[in-house]
Amino acid sequence: MTDIVEQGEEGLTKSALKKKAKEEEKARKKAEKAAKVKEAEQVREAAEGPDYAAAHYGKLPLHQSQSRPNRKRTDIATLSAKNDSEHVLLRARIQTSRLQSNKMAFFSLRQRTDTIQAMLAVDDKQVSKQMVKWAASLSDESIVLVHGTVVKSPESIKSCSIDDVEIQVSEIWLVAGLEGRLPFSLEDASRSETAPEVEGQFSRVLLDTRLNNRIIDLRTQTNQAIFKLQHAIGDLFRDYLNNNGFTEIHSPKLQGAATESGASVFKVGYFKGDAFLAQSPQLAKQMAIAADFERVYEIGPVFRAEDSNTHRHLTEFIGLDLEMTIEEHYHEVKELLDGMLKTIFKGLKERYAKEIAVVSKQFEAEEFKWREETLTLTFREAVDLLVEDGVDRENLDDINTENEKRLGRLVKAKYDTDYFIVDKFPFELRPFYTMPDPNDPTLTNSYDFFMRGEEILSGAQRIHDPEFLCQQMRAKGVDPESMKGYIDGFRMGCPPHGGGGIGLERVLMLFLKLNNIRRASLFPRDPKRLEP
Repeated sequence: MTDIVEQGEEGLTKSALKKKAKEEEKARKKAEKAAKVKEAEQVREAAEGPDYAAAHYGKLPLHQSQSRPNRKRTDIATLSAKNDSEHVLLRARIQTSRLQSNKMAFFSLRQRTDTIQAMLAVDDKQVSKQMVKWAASLSDESIVLVHGTVVKSPESIKSCSIDDVEIQVSEIWLVAGLEGRLPFSLEDASRSETAPEVEGQFSRVLLDTRLNNRIIDLRTQTNQAIFKLQHAIGDLFRDYLNNNGFTEIHSPKLQGAATESGASVFKVGYFKGDAFLAQSPQLAKQMAIAADFERVYEIGPVFRAEDSNTHRHLTEFIGLDLEMTIEEHYHEVKELLDGMLKTIFKGLKERYAKEIAVVSKQFEAEEFKWREETLTLTFREAVDLLVEDGVDRENLDDINTENEKRLGRLVKAKYDTDYFIVDKFPFELRPFYTMPDPNDPTLTNSYDFFMRGEEILSGAQRIHDPEFLCQQMRAKGVDPESMKGYIDGFRMGCPPHGGGGIGLERVLMLFLKLNNIRRASLFPRDPKRLEP
């Protein structure tokens, strides 16, 4: 026996009819409410009179490069009291806004690391109450085009980086608004890392939240400064090496074999076979030396398939690599690397003091220190320092991360420097291609450079003799046949050479003491993150 369901109009069930009636009632109430709001708005507008400022504000049509009037635009960073009374046109984001009354609103306008106060006040000709209300309703982070006059401020405007002038706005146009809410406020994202969190007043923005919403996070003045400094490090690196006879090269990142330990290499499908993402441009650099390039460098991505979820490891980072021929001694390479890094430190301090100051407001740290004559310790001397501080010598066959930091603290206390070099590493700690010490085969002609107790550069003299290279490979348990292409690069004659590789993000992190390398990477990649 089947159930019979009563049906009404158009064959609908009772429940469907009820639902339809409810939706119609909801729509009717919504329409009534909208009509009342519109009526109230019309009454208010009638009371206020016609909007005489209608031609001076509003949403711009979609920018499709319709025209090119060649009007001069102003950078906020260039404004000061000397621009008093000048008319300006600028595009900026609204960082914050405050409606003071129905006749006045204040805005903080931002371009990159610079902010300026803008004021919109009702007058008889240019600015109406409707204009003030509309402008104050714009969401924070909206992009606006502002016309106005620069006015010298009678007192310092502490909330803005440009503190001696403000802009009196005469026109304001919305270029791009927001769809939806911001995931966090830029004010919260810009607070000092050492500031105590006060419940109900502000929230600390966690690193994962920042990285999940990286585009918004990158807008903070701190991040704008961080990546200006990252750009500066690459620039200073390139300039120094160009001035010292180096040629920039660009090596392939797809390789047919794993050039170092296979466990830490990414394997990718390559047509009918496999390829590997380059762990470093090591092979290409050495081949360039064998091809008589003499001195080469590269700035490019490096891939490490290491499941290291630490504050200082990424699976993809930017490598600053160089290789050069040696005339007499591998210390020629070490000294050039040292000179290059000190030039970078000096260049950052002298040419980017403003950006460093912006970052230090959020990441408070002691100023990075280095000595004119760089401190260089042998590996044995570094071990002795640690033993003197109570570390068991038996645990120091290698200096692990914890003891690296400890060594950094000891060096800072004893020599007052955050930057130092450790030379002559033991043979068992270095790759097969590292040249042994001529007087002690248990040591190598290799070095690491440190900043604030963390390694930022590893380098050495390489073995350039193919037979000796095969011998050292066998001693390290590597079959020379598995790397025949690498060895063949030296069979036609290769000069003595050495070099090193630096992690760009690590240098930036440690110079500014950002405490996590992800903050120094635009869109970081680690074992748990492939987006955004």
